[in-house]
Amino acid sequence: MSAAAACGAPLGASPARAQGALYDLPAFGNVSLLHFTDTHAQLLPQYFREPSANIGVGEAIGKPPHIVGKAFLDAYKLDERSDLAYAFDYLDFTELAHRFGKMGGFAHLATLVKRLRASRPHALLLDGGDSWQGSATALWTQGRDMIAASHELGVDLMTGHWEFTYGDKRVREAVDKDLGKIEFLAQNVKTADFEEPVFKPFVMRESKGVPFAVIGQAFPYVPIAHPRRFVEGWTFGIQERDLQKTVDAARAKGAQAVILLSHNGMDVDLKLASRVRGIDAILGGHTHDGVPAPVLVANAGGRTIVTNAGSNGKFLGVLDLDVKGGRVAEYRYRLLPVFSKLIPPDASMEALIEKVRAPYREKLEERLAVSEGLLYRRGNFNGTFDQLFLDALMQVNSAPIAFSPGFRWGTTLLPGEAITREQLMDQSAITYPAATLSEISGAQIKRILEDVADNLFNPDPYYQQGGDMVRVGGLMYAIEPSARMGSRISDLRLAGLPLEADKLYRVAGWAPVAEGATGEPVWDVVEKWLKDHKVVSPRQPNLPRLIGVAGNPGFS
Repeated sequence: MSAAAACGAPLGASPARAQGALYDLPAFGNVSLLHFTDTHAQLLPQYFREPSANIGVGEAIGKPPHIVGKAFLDAYKLDERSDLAYAFDYLDFTELAHRFGKMGGFAHLATLVKRLRASRPHALLLDGGDSWQGSATALWTQGRDMIAASHELGVDLMTGHWEFTYGDKRVREAVDKDLGKIEFLAQNVKTADFEEPVFKPFVMRESKGVPFAVIGQAFPYVPIAHPRRFVEGWTFGIQERDLQKTVDAARAKGAQAVILLSHNGMDVDLKLASRVRGIDAILGGHTHDGVPAPVLVANAGGRTIVTNAGSNGKFLGVLDLDVKGGRVAEYRYRLLPVFSKLIPPDASMEALIEKVRAPYREKLEERLAVSEGLLYRRGNFNGTFDQLFLDALMQVNSAPIAFSPGFRWGTTLLPGEAITREQLMDQSAITYPAATLSEISGAQIKRILEDVADNLFNPDPYYQQGGDMVRVGGLMYAIEPSARMGSRISDLRLAGLPLEADKLYRVAGWAPVAEGATGEPVWDVVEKWLKDHKVVSPRQPNLPRLIGVAGNPGFS
């Protein structure tokens, strides 16, 4: 972690012992950027458990962000069971959550932003996307609650991903009318017919006499990861050559520093940084990786600072650049955990949140059941909240097998907490929520698992197209992440018996990407199941048997 020395105060500083050591960052340099990403519409403080499985393959083995557990704490020199260990890692999560409390919340984030801007009035606030989706109120208002909160927060620039699942018309309306002074940037989104830019590719700004540029990079695989109908007339992709042209154009306009606001995911950003010259820093998102120290990547133009700022409002990244002689001479970076116990809420933001939630409060707060165990989602293979969905789908549909998408978003509930409708929607609030029931052959099931495994574990990051492994209920299988394409999945068994390639199996699922799929919204299916059970016993995630991961620090 050679970059840690450039990150300001010691990474191990404890806000519980010395709050100032964490949040009082001296101003530095002449360009300052504040960055958050992947809040998934979480206006209130919440719990979010980090993954115990974030496996790297190929050249990514053992490198950030593919480090978890004790290996993560050792790499970043974080004390076990400390507040920062709780923020960045999953170990002892329940106990530490009771001790250190919830994280994030826009009212607390607003206080922190104002505090940092007091010493950096020139700072820009950047939103890396996935802000308008992930909660009931965001879904019911089509992101209007989050846009209002972004205005109150003082966001200057943003890019997107899940925003596009509201459809091109709603996104266009939001950008043209609702966003106001917030500029939506995406150099890699073009019209399908004439390949014209749909959004601004970049903007020029000036800070303390230094001109600089911020380029937007939306999630490259929107039409693949989601139903194509949402963005029928638009194309996406990494667009590496066009990005290089955009960087060159920004430099030609006088930019002495170039920043990429990216929703590629960290592995893609690391590869991109090695191939595109002239980008000084990448402020990244999508993969929800809270990475305390940046990774420095060499390329033909010098080096690029690559960061990733976590998710769910848990973190705020602070990048200070000192630009001299037309280039970045030095930098400071800190990824600040947002401890809601330690940061007082901003009164104006608190009032706004109360206002946007008020019409839905009774519906949101209805108790559906009580969970006896920890419910979480994030991880390569399965989580207990995912398992709850799988169990509900299998029981309601009398299906021996269920699939649930490997979404990375979704808040965490502690043992003994009530599952309200709001928490249910935190796991399912999407615009294509249909619960489905299909008959699928054993051979097709294996192909589905192989395709998803290649999407997650392809050694070339440019072929990793978002999300974790599909969650599987009822079916047991083995997976070898480092195996070649089409050979990662083996030993598929149902009720102890080998899956038969030509036999049809009844499979429940939800969130179909295929055109024409219909079904009851999954939240209605799971709500009925919860109300029938009233008390939900601890869920045991159905996990595959892993092959070839011994010693991999991305698995704990």
